[in-house]
Amino acid sequence: MKAADFIVARNDLQQCRVIETQLPDIAALPDETLLVKVTRFAFTANNITYAVTGDRLKYWSLFPAPDEFGNIPVWGLGEVIASQHPNVPAGEILFGYFPMATHLLIEAADVTKRGLRDGAAHRQGVSPVYNAYARVSGDPAFAGKQGDYQALLRPLFMLSFMVDDFLAENEFFGAKSVLLSSASSKTAFGLAHLLHLRRNGIKVVGLTSASNVGFVESLGCYDEVVTYDRVTSLPSGSPVAFVDMAGNSALRENLHRHFDAQMKYSGLIGLTHRATSPDEKALPGAKPAWFFAPDQMRKRAKEWGPGGIDTRFGAAWSGFAPNLDRWLKVTEGRGPAAVKQVYLDTLNGHVPPQQGHILSLAS
Repeated sequence: MKAADFIVARNDLQQCRVIETQLPDIAALPDETLLVKVTRFAFTANNITYAVTGDRLKYWSLFPAPDEFGNIPVWGLGEVIASQHPNVPAGEILFGYFPMATHLLIEAADVTKRGLRDGAAHRQGVSPVYNAYARVSGDPAFAGKQGDYQALLRPLFMLSFMVDDFLAENEFFGAKSVLLSSASSKTAFGLAHLLHLRRNGIKVVGLTSASNVGFVESLGCYDEVVTYDRVTSLPSGSPVAFVDMAGNSALRENLHRHFDAQMKYSGLIGLTHRATSPDEKALPGAKPAWFFAPDQMRKRAKEWGPGGIDTRFGAAWSGFAPNLDRWLKVTEGRGPAAVKQVYLDTLNGHVPPQQGHILSLAS
């Protein structure tokens, strides 16, 4: 049986191609192994961040590719088409982290009624959240358009949820305003939505390009929208926290020098602009630091106990999801050409913010 993988050159993300691979004989699958057909997956700017940080954060290790190439992880849905695990039947639908491919072999471990884990040795060097699969057969929350929203936004909204929790836990580091770069991105407006709901006197400011101002303002969760060329017009006498989804060194330096000691927190979350210099100068104000959601998740899992994160996140998602029909237009693409086009458009910043792409490598 033939399969296909979409791979990119690690040192030049503009270079990409589809390769044909050979699937193992189904009859010879090892015990407890699942062969999963990747039915649909989301692709957003966050996946570009996975590629940019693939070596540093070990994303490339999840789904091996030929030398010098990588397979970008994506969130999506897959169907078990062959199973050697007694408690996971063929036909089961899984939600989780998949390669940009037509198929995935999973070494099923820790199987429960709700989910399972891929125990493959090469996948154990990353946060456990990336190896977990939810069993969602028959769950209406993962059917049709709702399933597309889950793939497009659930992982990003979890990141938004954990950043919101981290800021609140630290009393916003004394800031009176939170600045969000790449304000039109899905992670940013998810966070803005949560911050806006707090109504605790914290002002939520969206930083965006001129072309995206209309969309960002239409979301209704930013108190103020400012274009990148006008960030120094913001009053500099009040303490601020900066949540950086863009990863633009020049913008970060501009903001730090403008706010100086009033920059109380500077968190690096994403790399939508892919313009971070490897040798940045020391900046005034809080030292920029990466926010890694799994660290906050592990901390809260201990503090909130079993199911604590799921319960709180579920409540937050139920308040967020009803907005998505108004905020997003889901577009479906199938086949290698469609996947390549969406990948390159996203890489080069040509995807409108209101558009959400659901893809399948199978034609």
